[in-house]
Amino acid sequence: MTVFNLPDVGEGLTEADIASWKVAVGDTVEVNQVFVEIETAKSLVELPSPFAGVVTALHAAEGETVLVDNPLITIDQEGNKPAPIGTPEPAEALATAAPVASEEPGPLVGSGPTADSSVRRARTNRPAPSAPPAAARPAVRASAIADTISRRAASLGSAVTREVDRAKPAMASFVDRVLAKPPVRRLAKELGIDINDVVGTGTQGEITREDVNSYQAQREAEHAAAPTYWAHGQLADARVDRTAVRGVRKATAKAMVDSAFTAPHVSIFVDVDASRTMEYVARLKKSRDFEGIKVSPLLVLARAVIWAAARNPSVNASWVETPQGAEIHQKRFMNLGIAAATPRGLLVPNIKDAQNLNMKELAVALNDLATTARAGKTSPEDMRGGTLSITNIGALGIDTGTPIINPGEVAIVAFGTIRQKPWVVDGEVVPRWITTLGGSFDHRVVDGDLSARFMADVASILQEPAMLLD
Repeated sequence: MTVFNLPDVGEGLTEADIASWKVAVGDTVEVNQVFVEIETAKSLVELPSPFAGVVTALHAAEGETVLVDNPLITIDQEGNKPAPIGTPEPAEALATAAPVASEEPGPLVGSGPTADSSVRRARTNRPAPSAPPAAARPAVRASAIADTISRRAASLGSAVTREVDRAKPAMASFVDRVLAKPPVRRLAKELGIDINDVVGTGTQGEITREDVNSYQAQREAEHAAAPTYWAHGQLADARVDRTAVRGVRKATAKAMVDSAFTAPHVSIFVDVDASRTMEYVARLKKSRDFEGIKVSPLLVLARAVIWAAARNPSVNASWVETPQGAEIHQKRFMNLGIAAATPRGLLVPNIKDAQNLNMKELAVALNDLATTARAGKTSPEDMRGGTLSITNIGALGIDTGTPIINPGEVAIVAFGTIRQKPWVVDGEVVPRWITTLGGSFDHRVVDGDLSARFMADVASILQEPAMLLD
C-alpha cells in the first residue's frame, strides 16, 4: 500500500480543496493518470498519479479541504482490489480533511467574478475575453467613410451636404454591421434577438446559427427560472443560500481587503477617441500575419500600457517593507496581468516579460491566457510575479469603474466598453468610437502628476496606434 500526500503545488500554499475525484475506490490507475482536481487559492490543478495500481482509499470527499503533506489517496501497487468496493473510510482518515484556517497568499484583485455566478451560468457561446464588445466590432471604418464623403460633398454645395448628412446614419448602420450571414440575421430577427448582443464564435468572429440558438436557449432558461427564484424563499429552510468561501474566492476577498486598507488609492479617468484603434484592429484582422488569431482593442491597450510604463517607469513598481525600512522596487521588466472573470471567480494571470513581445506574439499570449483561464487551467506560476495589471470591464458592457490595485503592484488600468458617441472633431460633431479609461495608483509611489502623465500616454496610443511604430 502506498499513500500519496497532497504536495505543495505552488510556492507558499498550505492547503487545497478537493474539486473533483477522477477515480473511485477499486479503480485501476496508471502512472501519470490524472486522479483528482484540486482548487488552491490561485487555480484549479490536475494531479497525476505517481504510482500504478488499484485505488484502495480516498482520504477526503469532494468539497473538503486537505492540508499539504496530509494523505490524499492510497494505491495498492500490487493491484489487489479492496473488498467490498465502496466500504466507508475510517473516521480518522477523513478527519485529516477538516478545513483549517490559514493565510491565503497571492494577489487576485480586479473586476471581480461574474455576477450571480452561483445561480446564473455563463452563456455557452461566449468566447475568450479577447473578443471586443459587441458594440465595438465594425467591419470597416463607417465614421471615417462618412466624414470623407461629407468633406467632399461640402465642395459641391449646401444641398448635397444636407443629403449626405441625412444619409450618415444609414451608412453607419450598413457598414458597421457585425459579421453574420443573411439566414443567421433572419433567424435572430424571428427570435426577437438583437444580433449585436450575440458574440460570434466563427473562425473570423462571425455569428453562426449555433451562436444565435445558444443565446436563445440561455435566454429562455433565464426567463423560465426567474419566476421561481423568489418562490424558493417561501420555504423556511431555503430563504438563504449558503456557500462556503474557499479557494479563489477566499483569496480574492483577502487580497482586496489587504489592498484597499494598505495602499492609499488615487483614481483618475479619461475619455478617449479610439476610432483609429478600431481601424487598426480591423486591419490586423484582415492581415495574413494574424490569420487564425483573435484580435481585439485589448491588444492595443496592452501595448499602450507597456509603452507608457517605459516612459513613466514608477508605475511598474512595488512598495516593499524591509527590516531597514520601506523600499520602492522599480521593475525593468513587465509581467502584465490581465484580470479574467471565470465561473470559479476572479483570476489575474500575467504575461511574463510582456515588454519583449511584438504585436503578434502579444496577441497569441493574450489568447492563450484567456483560454487557459476560462478553462480553469491557470497554473500558480502564471498567477505569480505580476508587476502591473489591466481589467477589461468593457467586455461586460461597463463604461468605467474604479479598479483595486493588485497587492504587490502600484497601478492598474480599467478598460471600459467602446461605444459610438457624438464627438467634436475640427469644430464639427461626428460619431466616433469612444471609451473611458480608469486608473488606480498607490499614492505612496505614484503621485497625481505621474499618474496623469501615464494615463495621458496610454490614451495617446489608443487615439493614434501608429505612435507604436515610432
